[in-house]
Amino acid sequence: MKQIAICIVLLAGLLTGCNNSKKEARSRLEQARQMYEQNEFFAAKSEIDSLRALYPKEYNVLKDGLELMRQIELKECERTIAFCDSMIPAKEEECRKLVKGFVLEKDSIYQPVGNYIWKQQTVERNLQRCYIRCGVNEKGEMFLASVYYGGRPIQHTSLKVSIPDGLFAETAVIPYDGGVNYRFEDLGSTTEVVTYKGDKGMDAVKFIYANEKERIKAEFTGGKPYTIYIAEGDKRAIAATYDLATVLSDIENMVTEREKALQRKAYLQSKLELE
Repeated sequence: MKQIAICIVLLAGLLTGCNNSKKEARSRLEQARQMYEQNEFFAAKSEIDSLRALYPKEYNVLKDGLELMRQIELKECERTIAFCDSMIPAKEEECRKLVKGFVLEKDSIYQPVGNYIWKQQTVERNLQRCYIRCGVNEKGEMFLASVYYGGRPIQHTSLKVSIPDGLFAETAVIPYDGGVNYRFEDLGSTTEVVTYKGDKGMDAVKFIYANEKERIKAEFTGGKPYTIYIAEGDKRAIAATYDLATVLSDIENMVTEREKALQRKAYLQSKLELE
């Protein structure tokens, strides 16, 4: 009899513990629901995550928590879509104003994404001179290029820009490959063009942008030493291109985020309809 009594006591304690666990889990789920209703999505998701860690055997509560998590994510998707829908037109209007100073170079057959080039920096206007060129494609990916023209090759592979107080920035090294680093001779003169795409040249771009009013020295490095000072018009071109690149990149990112949010929203709605 004594053993039976002990078993009954243990069973009662176990049932009480289970009931307490279930109540605590339900209480935390309700807290998460209140946070959701107050649009405190991050806090609500954290509370639901804690349910999984603290009450792994409360399957019914966890199931309800999963449903609530999907409702939260659905609201987040709708918030993202609404934000993008409000911002994209404003950014597109800003872009229309900025592109007035540019020409779009694009071959509709071979080039799915064109490049915006500052009007004064088109190749035909800058033959037979050393300068720093730039551009940005329609997706907001910017490039910088060091263009050398002279009587003998210098075989440069990189660029260093600096101002009189000693501050400087450098591009990545671009080895000669006949593509993004190419050179040719014509009538005894050599032309070299090294292109630094995206992050390979962005430190130099930002440096020039931040110091547009300064006298900026450009050193063609990696081969025979050669130095120029960036012309005022070229500094303006780089600054304007960076502004355009920022807006185009913002638009591209928001379009991508909107599409991802729409796809996620459709998935969540299908799951919630089945529950």
